[in-house]
Amino acid sequence: MTVVSSLASHIDYLVAVSLFLTGAWILLTSGNLVKKVIGLNIMETSVFAFIVTTGMVDEGAPPLVAAGLQGPFASPLPHALVLTGIVVAVSVTSLALVLILRIKAELGSVELDEIALAPKADDSAGQSNQRGSADE
Repeated sequence: MTVVSSLASHIDYLVAVSLFLTGAWILLTSGNLVKKVIGLNIMETSVFAFIVTTGMVDEGAPPLVAAGLQGPFASPLPHALVLTGIVVAVSVTSLALVLILRIKAELGSVELDEIALAPKADDSAGQSNQRGSADE
């Protein structure tokens, strides 16, 4: 078996790995927090696709107890794991987006460069306390 035919028979794995690397690249290189969440979602989706394709059984019968069904049977476990992962991914995404909205409301930006230059809440509170004690 040549390398090309081996790669062609596992194209689903190559797609999952390329999607994961694309999401990682977006996550690591983007300065926008929303784009980082999108990169994380792409990575999560690629992991789900990889888990489903590894659980695939060629010519597998559904895992049902019935007369006349012969093995091999497809495993329902990868699909159950992916459904659980999707629920967790949606929860993490919603929490991240709410936190980004809060950051935007407090600091006025979702860009990491602008957030790093924004005045800290502790610095402004400390300055107001110093001014208050100097006025007395």
